[in-house]
Amino acid sequence: AASVTKGVPTNGRIANGAIVEREIEFALNRMPNVRLALRNADFTTAKRIAAAVNDFLGTKTAEPIDPSTVQLSIPSEFKGNVVALLTEIEQLQVEPDIAAKIIIDERSGIIVMGRDVRVATVAVAQGNLTVSISESPQVSQPNPLSRGRTVVTPRSAVGVSEDGKKLALVKNGVSLQELVDGLNGLGIGPRDLIGILQAIKAAGAIEADIEVM
Repeated sequence: AASVTKGVPTNGRIANGAIVEREIEFALNRMPNVRLALRNADFTTAKRIAAAVNDFLGTKTAEPIDPSTVQLSIPSEFKGNVVALLTEIEQLQVEPDIAAKIIIDERSGIIVMGRDVRVATVAVAQGNLTVSISESPQVSQPNPLSRGRTVVTPRSAVGVSEDGKKLALVKNGVSLQELVDGLNGLGIGPRDLIGILQAIKAAGAIEADIEVM
């Protein structure tokens, strides 16, 4: 005669569901201007979109008003036919500007670097300190018919070795491929590379934002 309820049984969700109580009047073909909204706000990308639209139409009708919005005045030949204008505009090829960024996931050791990452002249050295401890205990047995007892004698060996790497020079303005090749030449793994990139950023020699997840 007992029951257990988990969660809220009266809660539900309808995917893409809504209740339209009153229609909002909207006439696209009668609009004098249209605003294009960028998914990722960027001044350079907004300017490139406006330039591509103006080159296609042959007149200065598009103008970026902020990093995420491009305002488009409807030309006279497209008055009353905004859909046709937008159909032509959405087929224009525009290369978006990608910010120089390095994404680091310290938990899994994943590093993702964009193509626009640049490094100033900097010297990088990396060395690993290895401490090894080995145990080989020995058993000490007493002589026959003696009153001694069996004991375990510890035998510990400690070794310290430092794998010193050469100092590598990273020249000014190197590309992402050259940076990766140079760091790989030092025999650096992802874990050590995270610390090196953060140290280069702290030295002000890397032109990129580092985002740690």
